[in-house]
Parts: sequence; C-alpha cells; structure tokens
Amino acid sequence: MDRHTARRVLSRNPMSEAVIVFDEIDKHGPQTYRGTFEVPADEIAREEVSSPASIEIEARADKGQLPGEYIIEGSSKFSADLNCSRCVDPYPFANASTFHVRFRPRPESSGEENEEVEISNEEELDVEFYSERTVPLRDLALEQIQLSIPMKPLCDDACLGLCPQCGANRSREECSCATEFRDERWGALAGIRAELAKKKDV
Repeated sequence: MDRHTARRVLSRNPMSEAVIVFDEIDKHGPQTYRGTFEVPADEIAREEVSSPASIEIEARADKGQLPGEYIIEGSSKFSADLNCSRCVDPYPFANASTFHVRFRPRPESSGEENEEVEISNEEELDVEFYSERTVPLRDLALEQIQLSIPMKPLCDDACLGLCPQCGANRSREECSCATEFRDERWGALAGIRAELAKKKDV
C-alpha cells in the first residue's frame, strides 16, 4: 500500500480506544481516522445541551513542517437537543464543520501537563501542545462539539421568549401580564417634566 494513501478506519463502537498515534504517522505516512460517538449531555458540561450528543468525525493526520509538529484536519457532524436561550425549550440542533489543528511538543519550561501554555500570536490559535504522542479521537470529537454549540442557541430567530412576570412562553401562548414596562432610566426626565408643568400652571 502506498504510504501516502494509508488509511486507518476506526471502530464505530463508542467505547473503542480509537487513537491517533504520531509514531504511526512517522512510520507509515499520513493516516485517516473515522469514528462515531454518542456523548452523554453531562460529559459535555454545557447547560445548553439537553440530550446525548451524536458526532461523526473524520480526521487526516500528517507531519507538519516544524520538528515534532503534526497537523490534524477534517470534518465533523454534530447533533443534539439544545435549550433555547430565550424560551428555554429544547429543540433539535445539527451542525457540520471542518477543523484544522496543529499539535506541537509541550515546551519543557511549561511545567505540568495540564498547565496552560501562553499563546504569543494569532497564528498559534489553532495550536495544541502535547506531552503524549497520542490523541484519542473521541477527545478531538468532544472539542468539535464544544466549538459547534452556539453561545446563545435559539429555537427560532423570532422566538419571543418567556414573559418576565408569569414565565409563559410568549411564542406559544398569550398571557394577561402588562405588555408595557417603565424604563427606570427615564425616571429623572419624567420628574423634570412634572416640575415644568407645575410652573406653567402657576
């Protein structure tokens, strides 16, 4: 088999130890990995996620230009139920995206493995540092899930959200609460207007 077309198709068993091994890339050339994972919502640790997430990922790993550098790029498809940031109701969400990550050896001066390494310029925003020469494909998939979740998920751009008084979902039902609310920032101006009205009456 041509070393440039070598492929490793990973098991679709979510419990499998699917791992990208840098030593295999050094020995056999670029490798392609695939996996499908079901991830519990509590493992994602994001309050926006209300159901287990399903993610399909394909990644191609190759050596980079710098010593010890490896480049992993590919695509992922992620689906789960998210809680709307306005009405809080869950709704189905799906996202497809591509990624490009560069792995470099952890600088010896950085200390502990989990210690953050300072990024010096924008070109290093896609860089991750490693001390072990393996990358679990599932960890890479989890990272893509985190990047795919919107900061403020919306079930619909026109969602009216919850009534601040009774909590009713205003996109589904009408409530009898007052629809006009006084902006306290205009309170001082209202007082001045009242004083001027009194002077006119004098």
